[in-house]
Amino acid sequence: MFGTNKLIDIMDFKDQIRILGERVLKLKSQVNTEEATKNAFIMPFIKELGYDVFNPFEVTPELVADIGIKQGEKIDYAIMQDGEPIILIECKHHASPLNVNNASQLFRYFHTTKAKFSILTNGIEYKFYTDLVETNKMDEKPFFAFNITDIKDNQIEELKKFHKAYYDFENIVTTASDLKYTFELKKLINSEFTNPSPEFVKHFAKQVYPSVITAKVLEQFTNLTKKSLQQYISDMITDRLKSALTKEDEVTKEQEAELNSEITKEEANKVETTQEELEAFMIVKTILRQKIPITRIAYRDAQSYFAILLDDNNRKTICRLYLAGAKKYFVLLDEQKKEIRHEIVSIDDIFGFADSLLKVVDWYEK
Repeated sequence: MFGTNKLIDIMDFKDQIRILGERVLKLKSQVNTEEATKNAFIMPFIKELGYDVFNPFEVTPELVADIGIKQGEKIDYAIMQDGEPIILIECKHHASPLNVNNASQLFRYFHTTKAKFSILTNGIEYKFYTDLVETNKMDEKPFFAFNITDIKDNQIEELKKFHKAYYDFENIVTTASDLKYTFELKKLINSEFTNPSPEFVKHFAKQVYPSVITAKVLEQFTNLTKKSLQQYISDMITDRLKSALTKEDEVTKEQEAELNSEITKEEANKVETTQEELEAFMIVKTILRQKIPITRIAYRDAQSYFAILLDDNNRKTICRLYLAGAKKYFVLLDEQKKEIRHEIVSIDDIFGFADSLLKVVDWYEK
């Protein structure tokens, strides 16, 4: 039973994190203190990671971490495992920026405990740290960060590794380095795309400008580079949208084709070829056998009429018969495929149209 519940919790994890992000957006104007930030935003976040915030064996608030002459200092929360802290959490008011100065307590506490991960958060932004650069010394830069009010799917996948049901120190550490550098590179790329640096501009300018890159040329190419990047991103988004719409159209057409196919099958199932229609078909074959092999003469029965065709081709209709109603009709088609109706009393009257049937076949043969 525990395994099933755990599976359900993990399946719901993405939705619960997004719901929490919406809650934070809705409530932040009413949350005015650091303590309120903890209660309204951060404790629910820890809960979504699968930990019981009211169980000190899982989450210890205000963990004491004595450091030299600094006695009795406390860390806001410590997530525990087997009696030891595995993740330290330092909290700030949601309006406070998160920077190195705000992380000073985490830096001090990190090497005094067995915790290998620490989180600096204001309930909106979350920054995760470890000791990739120097063992037992917290890195100055986070290896993972996100804004819970605008969290991406790939970030939720990484966050899920910290869930109680998934937590595996070795698994997280093996990907922490890639995450850290990916995070830094994305920040750098965003900065360069927004405000290209001289080095970035020169890298491209040198490849298209045939002369020396003077200050004036650099200024010109800074604007050109920025504009080119914006246009490139815009074009890429447009292409992806077109691709998505094309795929959507293809899916719609496939669905319509399937639906039409089902309708055609359904209609075909409703059609019942009568003995009278089959006898009429035999009369037409008898007339035309002097001109063509009877194997080339076929019929298709629809709900409203009975069609006789040459070579079983819809574009080569020899004639149509309407025999189901109170009045019976023998029908030929003109060159524009419009019906020319002839009322008949019985199917024997078809013999009177022998010359017309032979002319239709001659026309198709020519």
